[in-house]
Amino acid sequence: MIKIKKLHHSAYRCKDTYQTKKFYVNFLGLKLTKAFIIDATKTNRKTKVLHSFYSLNDGSAIAFFEDPSSPFKFIKQRDFDLHIAFEVNFKVLISFFEKGKKLGIETRGISDHGFIKSIYFRDPNGYIIELTTPSIKSPKQSERDLKKVLEEWDSTKPSKVY
Repeated sequence: MIKIKKLHHSAYRCKDTYQTKKFYVNFLGLKLTKAFIIDATKTNRKTKVLHSFYSLNDGSAIAFFEDPSSPFKFIKQRDFDLHIAFEVNFKVLISFFEKGKKLGIETRGISDHGFIKSIYFRDPNGYIIELTTPSIKSPKQSERDLKKVLEEWDSTKPSKVY
């Protein structure tokens, strides 16, 4: 039995809170619900970090740490490396696709993955943000089918390069 109730938040580094807020609040329409300065770690190391939270309708949040004094290599993410997906309805998906293109935000899609349709943006930090809407026609995969896919992958996957 799963004891975890839901995702509370997922946290990432950001380059600049104001640019991050502009994307998540002004573009995506999330609400900034909490922000606080952290001036000491749990081990009493002095620091100066801003932690901000942007809430979704289900009460979960995406959060960011701005820590200018600590190096962090921001890289342009690929979809397969890291992406954050938010669910919307199809009408909203289309409106965001058009809005992103109109505002000159890197916008890709619409991709049909069979069980979902998705569009993709790049936020000011380089993270890929996916907006997705479930497909009505897609049945759930059975445990047997899931096992079969994983076994096939394990026996046919390419050699590791790392």
